[in-house]
Amino acid sequence: MKKLILTTTALALSASMAFAGGHGKTVRMGTEGAYPPYNFINDKGEVDGFERELGDELCKRAQLTCEWVTNEWDSIIPNLVSGNYDTIIAGMSITAERDEVIDFTQNYTQPDPSAYLAKSADVDLAGGVLAAQTGTIQAAFVAQQGWTLLEFATPEETVAAVRNGEADALLADKSFLKPIAEEDAELMLLAREELIGGGVGMGLRESDGELRAKFDAAIQSMKDDGTLNALIVKWEIGETF
Repeated sequence: MKKLILTTTALALSASMAFAGGHGKTVRMGTEGAYPPYNFINDKGEVDGFERELGDELCKRAQLTCEWVTNEWDSIIPNLVSGNYDTIIAGMSITAERDEVIDFTQNYTQPDPSAYLAKSADVDLAGGVLAAQTGTIQAAFVAQQGWTLLEFATPEETVAAVRNGEADALLADKSFLKPIAEEDAELMLLAREELIGGGVGMGLRESDGELRAKFDAAIQSMKDDGTLNALIVKWEIGETF
């Protein structure tokens, strides 16, 4: 275990030194590519969505050369720490638990209400089975309530669990669930919503303070001139700043 920790630390330090030592280094933007409208893979096989537009504009304002990398959600933080990419920009809510492992920029979205997707409006949440994606604030919330939690690796699997009756309801970001409910007559959003998390921010290694400061300044400039709010409205993410 100690060897594993030391190896991870060494990789993170190496990645940080590489960034600090070369201004021409390409910054790798890590995302999931499976959580619309935040991020998804389009018909051309490219990363698309709110965070693709946002990330490209942030890199432009910070005068950084950036490329996009996709990674499965359940290992997205460990692979940031080990140096496989330089940022996480993947609909990740800022939480105290995550902040103990990585650093965050200021939030670039307001806290998005979490909603329940189900086949019936009279679902018994406390007595039923609730699906959530592993490692999300929604999974943590369900567990804290003492409800029966069924976790899945991908967002698609959580929706499928409700469709096939494996779960009675799914808890996730409302902006993710709303289009699904609108397109599927058999599914609906419950009236109850939960407000959890501190908004979404970019995750970075704790050793990359200089890079975090550049993205922080870029996010603030987009808030100041209204372009961030315009993107939030375009992609129907939630409340504007």
